[in-house]
Amino acid sequence: MELLNLENPVFAAYLVASSLMVLKVMGQGWMTVHRMLKVGGGWASPEDLRKGLINKRPDPSQLDANDYVDRSRRMHRNDLENVPAFWVAGLLFILTDPALFLAQVLFYGFVAARVAHFIAYATEQSHEVRATFYTVGSAIVIYMAVQTLWSALA
Repeated sequence: MELLNLENPVFAAYLVASSLMVLKVMGQGWMTVHRMLKVGGGWASPEDLRKGLINKRPDPSQLDANDYVDRSRRMHRNDLENVPAFWVAGLLFILTDPALFLAQVLFYGFVAARVAHFIAYATEQSHEVRATFYTVGSAIVIYMAVQTLWSALA
């Protein structure tokens, strides 16, 4: 457990990268809310049509699909499918006592890949562009998991 403290620079790098990913995941949810409020639609559930402070003039069309809102939802879902694996694999990877430089490349590389994926998705780039950044992040997580498994079995 001595590796899981702030005196370990690898753990500190993990905390920075993980905290940035927490902010990314939570921020994406707020981006979706912002987009729903901006267009006054893209609501997800029938109960969202109840009159209230935010929705003063409910209309059934507010439940219609809205790509502007749904794009943000898809980005959020993609984060929720990828970032938790990074949190787990990264934390376990620390227990292998990796070199600081390698850990920083992997941790910050994952963050950079997720930011690039976000930009590509938000600017409506092709699937190939998004998939490239997804692949980088995925390869990093897989590498950390394999290295951890290798260390555990050695």
